[in-house]
Amino acid sequence: MTSKRMTKKQIIEQHKRADSDTGSSEVQIALLTDRINHLTEHMKLHKKDFACRRGLMRMVSQRRGLLDYLKEVSPQRYLDIIQKLNIRK
Repeated sequence: MTSKRMTKKQIIEQHKRADSDTGSSEVQIALLTDRINHLTEHMKLHKKDFACRRGLMRMVSQRRGLLDYLKEVSPQRYLDIIQKLNIRK
């Protein structure tokens, strides 16, 4: 397995709500956060990579939507995931 797959499995294991959970809001937010952090590091080196910047902004927007949804449905789970992933509000 590649390191990318191992990382994804580890993230899913850490944030899943049930044994067969792979798509809950918490898991999706954690996976997007990992990809956002990776692309942020890439953007520090390659400042003129505008295609990457567009993708990064799309992922940030998607994560924001998931966080807003989670905040409406379950405020406590929202606060937990914000704290766990160290995301600012």
